[in-house]
Amino acid sequence: MLLEEYRPEINTLKQKLTEMRRSLDVVRKEERIAELEHKMGEPAFWDNPDEAQKTAQIVNQLKDEVDNFHSLEVKADDLEVLWELAMEEKDAALTEELEVVLRKAQAELERLELGMLLAGEYDANNAILTLHAGAGGTEAQDWTSMLLRMFGRFAEREGYSVDLLDYQPGDEAGVKSATLIISGHNAYGYLKSEKGVHRLVRISPFDSNARRHTSFAAVDVMPEIDDTVEIDINPSDLRVDTYRASGAGGQHINKTDSAVRITHLPTGIIVQCQNQRSQIQNRERCMQLLRAKLFEYEKQKQEAMKSDLAGEYQAIEWGSQIRSYVFHPYNMVKDHRTGAETGNVQAVMDGDLDLFIEAYLRSLQKIQ
Repeated sequence: MLLEEYRPEINTLKQKLTEMRRSLDVVRKEERIAELEHKMGEPAFWDNPDEAQKTAQIVNQLKDEVDNFHSLEVKADDLEVLWELAMEEKDAALTEELEVVLRKAQAELERLELGMLLAGEYDANNAILTLHAGAGGTEAQDWTSMLLRMFGRFAEREGYSVDLLDYQPGDEAGVKSATLIISGHNAYGYLKSEKGVHRLVRISPFDSNARRHTSFAAVDVMPEIDDTVEIDINPSDLRVDTYRASGAGGQHINKTDSAVRITHLPTGIIVQCQNQRSQIQNRERCMQLLRAKLFEYEKQKQEAMKSDLAGEYQAIEWGSQIRSYVFHPYNMVKDHRTGAETGNVQAVMDGDLDLFIEAYLRSLQKIQ
């Protein structure tokens, strides 16, 4: 690439940042940060710890947005200086540095643009994911474990934390079902794109005749709901069962009836948790899950949706998938809702979901 050709790209970057400053309303965000920090400095601020913590969280999120934007503005200015210096010096090392800094800045800009697509009321919340193996037996259970790993890798890439709440191992291999909370800013906003049935086509490692198999797994995604959202749960509507946890775990797992299953009798919603150290902790986590499930249930009623609580998918089988992952006879991952596709299957399985997340969020923006 000729050195002169970098100039239009730098100009485009700076123009997008100018437009983004207005879209992000950076000035208003800075004013809001100052207001909240002044409030945090008042003597009575910590009298209500829960409210104080939420305010501090809002400030941190706003600061992250503003700081990321300002950091990118500085890089854009540095790129101009670097380009002018490279033009004067005609130094190959400077040109290489310009290429690296520019591509990194462009990637950061894309990430900021993606974050601007998150306009949902609960997009900033943590995400609760539940995975279920579908048609395909052991093959489907192995596929479910592969998806569980994929979401774990995605969380790692984003700097999110993962808390595995429930894990039901497969009969021979893989996972029958699993529930996890992925915690971090915008976790639900990004991962809501993963709700639905995921289809795998590959040569089965469990088939001695090396035949091609099709397997399915369902993924449900809900926002974790905090106490500021009123959800009325009558204790008399709950049936609480305890049982011995199954699967791998620490020294407290499998020795006591620490696992908890709660059934909400009016709706039939069932939640369970077994991976915490004590029955009390598992029960607390179950109630968190139940709040999220009931919130989703009421939201779907209000939207007059006829789909089952488990999500937009109907049956975990052929024809209902949102995305296909083909390992044989060719390599391709394709999202059937947006048409987004890539041949780099391994990158996707290693948690690189940006292509599909962005396409899904942009499709929602068009609908709205």
